[in-house]
Amino acid sequence: MPVRPAVSEAELEAHLRGICFKTGPPRRIGVEIEWLVHDARNPRCPVEPARLESAATTLRALPLTSALTFEPGGQLELSSLPATSLTDCIKAVTADLAQVRPAMLAMGLGLAGHGHNPWHPPRRVLTDPRYNAMEAYFDRWGSAGRSMMCATASVQVCVDAGHEEPGPLGHSRRWLLAHLLGAVLAAAFANSPISESCPTGYRTTRQVIWSQLDPARTLAPPLEPDPRTAWARYVLDAPVMCIRSEDGQWDAPEGLTFREWIRTGVPRPPTQEDLDYHVTTLFPPVRPRGHLELRMIDAQSGDAGWIVPLAVTAALFDDPEATERAYRIVKPLAETAGSRPAPRNPLWRHAARAALTDPELHTAAVACFAAAQEALPRLGASPEVRAAVAAFTERYVARGRCPADDHLDALYAAEGDLIVGKDSQ
Repeated sequence: MPVRPAVSEAELEAHLRGICFKTGPPRRIGVEIEWLVHDARNPRCPVEPARLESAATTLRALPLTSALTFEPGGQLELSSLPATSLTDCIKAVTADLAQVRPAMLAMGLGLAGHGHNPWHPPRRVLTDPRYNAMEAYFDRWGSAGRSMMCATASVQVCVDAGHEEPGPLGHSRRWLLAHLLGAVLAAAFANSPISESCPTGYRTTRQVIWSQLDPARTLAPPLEPDPRTAWARYVLDAPVMCIRSEDGQWDAPEGLTFREWIRTGVPRPPTQEDLDYHVTTLFPPVRPRGHLELRMIDAQSGDAGWIVPLAVTAALFDDPEATERAYRIVKPLAETAGSRPAPRNPLWRHAARAALTDPELHTAAVACFAAAQEALPRLGASPEVRAAVAAFTERYVARGRCPADDHLDALYAAEGDLIVGKDSQ
């Protein structure tokens, strides 16, 4: 709850500008990984809230280095500490997973890497005031909010903001790179083509869901020369999702922006803590939190599937040569993106529906993955990590495919077998 006195609009804007891009040489990398939790013997059987609550108690007792949380629909999330190298980040999270997975299996539970739940409709199991307010807020835009909260999972990569000065590793360049390369990453790692056992028509349904929510908090800010000013304006002009209170009701007047809240002081004057909390309710594809949070990558299948998007993203952002190559590769994509913000512009819509079957995205992905593979040895990536990236590149990127295509192939094959079985009876 608020503990500091209310402050002025100018002070809050200065606070935002001071914390959104903490510049300096890129040195740290982090990852936040979400999984869908399912019954180990029957993924199609929903896990009851009591089992999830018991699992949470057990897992929180483990000596993990990553922060462990559960999302509104019961998705499990591990958030690494900032690491000084890609190798250290992978080692730390792998060690934590070596504890989490057996503990889950002992409770009859498994973890599945899908960007969107392919089996069940969204069902909320957490009833915190934050999630009550979030559900009520997003319900104004239809059912997409509940799907986002309860049925989606991602691999979120966090990279440093970059240098204050211009250049390949400058924060302004990296901000633009993130929004163009983000569409390539969304397409290459698209892994959510199915909802309730039916194809949705998109390869990353998760990305489409984000595009259907409140545009004032889920679209990208304007890509202006000064990203600090653009971000501060975006935050202050975004509607307030909830106002925390001691009585458990976190309602906010409909349509109230944070700037209007500052100016009117109604229902109470806001504080810096209110502003910091407000930022946690904004979900653009790239969110500056001192570092850059890249939020567009679907959760990946397999025990170590998360490593490939982490490694590729780290290589393209933290190796100067690869960063410069990536920027030159994706810069022409700005013409396709046009003036509309991500993820509602044509570039991101092509990524969501067509993924790497889109010729422009395929060409960019092939070149970006090649740059990443060349950079990984310079970043000290292990032979195992380099081999995993090479295998993903050969299996998917080189062939214009993504993980979603495997799921669609399996679904259509099963439907074909069912038809053949009926015809033979």
